[in-house]
Amino acid sequence: MIKELTKAEEQVMLILWEMGEALVKDIIQNMTDPKPAYNTVSTVIRVLESKGFVDHKAIGNTHIYFPIIKETDYKHFALGKVMNNYFENSYETLVSFLVNEKSMSAKELNDLIKLAEKLKKDQS
Repeated sequence: MIKELTKAEEQVMLILWEMGEALVKDIIQNMTDPKPAYNTVSTVIRVLESKGFVDHKAIGNTHIYFPIIKETDYKHFALGKVMNNYFENSYETLVSFLVNEKSMSAKELNDLIKLAEKLKKDQS
């Protein structure tokens, strides 16, 4: 079962998903300024390990961390949570929000409809 990530955990996971595997120092190097302390990132990674998102391989005293949850799986989980909590599991409500609140243009809406139709056709 996938668990929700905190903002700090998500930041680390986005870097690990992009890099594939990394040392703590590599993760920190890919973070925006101000960069957190080494111990802070190391703690976040240990929490991610306990949540089942990350594993490591040990080479001597060094740990190389890698994701064991796919980014697409987490995206599905996160979208499902947003859909359930904010849009009553209705894509119509989501699209209505995008059009009304985020000033989605007619072209963007038309492109979205075409994409949905294509995806539906591909699934058939």
